[in-house]
Formats: sequence, C-alpha cells, structure tokens
Amino acid sequence: MSEDTWAALADQFADGAYATVKGRVRTYVLHRQLLEHLPPPPATVLDVGGGAGHQSFPLARAGYDVTLLDPSEAMLDKARQRLSDDIRPRVTFVHASGEHAEEAVQGRRFDAVLCHGVLGYLDRPEPLVDQLCRCAAPGGVVSIMTGNAHTMAVRPALEQRWDDALAAFEATTEVGVLGVPTRADTVEDLSDLLSDRGVEPLDWYGVWLFVDWLEFGGASLDVSDAERVAAVELEAGRRDPYRRLSRVFHLLGRKGQRPISALSSTASASGTSTAAE
Repeated sequence: MSEDTWAALADQFADGAYATVKGRVRTYVLHRQLLEHLPPPPATVLDVGGGAGHQSFPLARAGYDVTLLDPSEAMLDKARQRLSDDIRPRVTFVHASGEHAEEAVQGRRFDAVLCHGVLGYLDRPEPLVDQLCRCAAPGGVVSIMTGNAHTMAVRPALEQRWDDALAAFEATTEVGVLGVPTRADTVEDLSDLLSDRGVEPLDWYGVWLFVDWLEFGGASLDVSDAERVAAVELEAGRRDPYRRLSRVFHLLGRKGQRPISALSSTASASGTSTAAE
C-alpha cells in the first residue's frame, strides 16, 4: 500500500479498528504470544510497519526499548498522539518503508523484530522478510503476523458469496476489510523463507478464529465481552485443529549466530537459494 492510501485510512484503522472487540483481541493475544519468546526487558524491539503503536507501546510499557518504523507519516502522527509520557523515553520513531529498514536504522541490530499485518499488502514477501532477518541480532526473535492462505474460502462463505467461496479454495488474494487488495501466506512457506535467511522457526499460533468468523457471519460482538473473548482466542491459538482455522497466524523464529552473508555463501556453494545480498 502507498503512504497516500494509509493517510486516507489512518483514522479508520487507528481509532476505529483497534477499538473493536477484534482489535482488542489482536493486541492482547499477540502480546501474550510475544512474551513467551521475547528476551526480558530492556531488550530492544524494532516494530516494522508498526502503525499507531498498538502492538509496540504495550511492550514499551513493559520496559522494552522500542523503535517503531512505518512508511506513513499519517500513521506515525497517530502513534505520536497516542504516546504517553511514561513510555516516551523508550520509544523512537523512524519514517521509512520496511523494504529499507536496515538502512533506515543505520545497520542497528535488535533483540526482536516485529512485522504484524504488513506482508499481506505486498506483492511478494521475500524483500521484506530479508530485511526483518537482517535487522535481528544473533539470537534475536523475528515475529510475523499475516493472513492464513489455508482459510481463504471461509470469509466469502460466511458472507454467503458462494461463487467467491468456491474460487477462494485456490486463491491467495482478496479485497480486505479496509477495502484494499491483500495477499495471504502459509506457515510452511514463511517458515522456509525464514530458514533460508538464517532464522529458525520456533512456533506459530492462530490469532483470530471465533471473533473474526463471527463478525463476517453478521454477529454483533459486545465490547464488554472483550476480555473473555480474548481468553478463548488465546487458548484456541495454541491448539490444533483450532489454530489452523484462524484467519491470520503468528509465526516466530530465532536468528542463528552466523551472519546472513556466511549463510548465503554456504548455501550458494550447495545450490540453495538464500537471502539476496
């Protein structure tokens, strides 16, 4: 998505979507899943495409040193408006696209690199995944949340768009809830991309299951139920078969001790494709 597109959607996204039950569930569930894998504070966190800070500000509040990188000044302005004085010293803003993250942070390496809800707006995941892996320090965590390509037929079916649902079994793209085209990935493919770039997949979770499909089915969710809904979603996200039915998934990996350049040289000698240099 272009910066102009995000500028037009900033209010709807930052002030509307995250205030819903679904938005609150996303923040809570991802936060709990992250804390199971992140090193303790004050570890450094880079949030690539971090928008208005809904995911990284709770980490700053927990004591982490957060750098929020986003290509949209409108979204960064939203983040600055939401930034409270108690976490201000632990938050840095960087205006840049994720595909140029390494250059934008001047080669700094982070204990954790987050990229949540971004890959689906790109034609191909590889360039951004390259940057996420490069920006992670040896032993650092890479965290990606993106759409689940294995469940593309569920939304149109729940909306009773039966022809679209039939076509969606083989699809990886759709027009998303913000009205713009989006693309989905699979846990298997993204795990391979991380492995090729020296990041070992650790675990993966579902994020939205019941809350997402209920909304597309026309149910009205009461914000007063958000805490109970989040508890159910958190449990479903770590169990099979439930997590496999989630609309989005959360994949975490840990970077090895060898630099990517060394991994690339080794793989080139054996004919294996790795991150571009």
